[in-house]
Amino acid sequence: MQSKKESYSQFLVPLIIVMALMFFWNLSRNINDVLIPHLKRACQLTDFQSSLVQSAFFGAYFVVALPAGWYIQKKGYRMGMITGLLIAAIGAFLFYPAAETRVYSFFLLALFVMAAGFAVLEVTASPYITKLGSPEGASSRLSMASAIGSVGATIAPSLAAVLLLHEVDVPQSAIDAFTPSELETFLSGEANLVKPPYIVLGAILVLIALVVVFTKLPTIKDEAGGDKKPLIDILKFKHTLYGVGAEFFYVGAEVGIVSFIIRYAKWFNLPELTEQKSAQYITAFMGLVLIGRLLGVYILKRFKPQNVLAFCSISAFIMVLLAIVTNGYFSLTCLSIVGFFTSIIYPIIFSLSMKDLKEYTKTGSSVFLLGIVGGAIVPPLMGYISDTVGIKYSFIIPLICYVYLLFFALKGHVVKIKA
Repeated sequence: MQSKKESYSQFLVPLIIVMALMFFWNLSRNINDVLIPHLKRACQLTDFQSSLVQSAFFGAYFVVALPAGWYIQKKGYRMGMITGLLIAAIGAFLFYPAAETRVYSFFLLALFVMAAGFAVLEVTASPYITKLGSPEGASSRLSMASAIGSVGATIAPSLAAVLLLHEVDVPQSAIDAFTPSELETFLSGEANLVKPPYIVLGAILVLIALVVVFTKLPTIKDEAGGDKKPLIDILKFKHTLYGVGAEFFYVGAEVGIVSFIIRYAKWFNLPELTEQKSAQYITAFMGLVLIGRLLGVYILKRFKPQNVLAFCSISAFIMVLLAIVTNGYFSLTCLSIVGFFTSIIYPIIFSLSMKDLKEYTKTGSSVFLLGIVGGAIVPPLMGYISDTVGIKYSFIIPLICYVYLLFFALKGHVVKIKA
């Protein structure tokens, strides 16, 4: 009994720290969905240009994920957490000079640096949390941490909307009527709104880093004999390659949809629906993701994962299609409901992609992670379509994404290994 108590107390503080990290990086990631329309106004951008916010953020994950894994193997989980926290904090603090200059590329740099830090944290936290206690409880700890992360993702849009968006929208016609000096004052004021939240976020990240520095965390080493195989070897596993594509389209569709909800709501020109109120639809999306993940634990015990994936892909496709062919509140509600159907897609496509990899599992999981670049590519593609032919047509891209996910559920997941 005593040993159990000692084990519990030994792992309690590290668990709290890691779960706090998951909360804050999910919160920060989902602030982007509100940051996009805000920077669009502050820097006077097109839909394509403003969508580069997600390119900077998810592009950092794509660039940093593999090097972060190698760094953690050499330096350990504790050093990985400290490094990730400090890099993310630097990125958050860079929002201050970015706002001072109101140069859009400076904002993108700040986002890239911050996301690079979060990428290091994400590569560190998930495997570390599985080792903070008994192997039997690993999935429970991951589920709890994921739920806490989802809470951060759910509150982020509403919190960011209050901090960054106006209670009463300033119409573009009013902005166009400003004199040059009035316009400069207005746009500078808009840019300055990002300073307080990101300075506070940076300070919190530094504080957590100091806690990690001065807290005695258990030193955990990976098991021997788990070396990665060469990356080129994974090419013989066709189902894994299709799985990387599934990750690309899953992340791209989700990030694309939530990035465009506020802009889509504004396009309907409903007088009572301000940008700030429109953010509630993103909150609803993320809240349904949380509910779906909690229900998913039960659902995936009763049904084959590929069948669940097929159902979720078709349902998400139908919701997006309805959002395109209808208007107003119903259309926006359909987009929010997509969150429920995409909530458990990630664990399904990951598990199906890793099936029968055996000694290639580590290599496969590293390659799978590269699919996150979908979040960097799909939103700008939607932005380009929105600028050229109209915002409704931009949602055709998520439709294509869900068609691919249906293909993966029906055929792409079948294990095929080239000799």
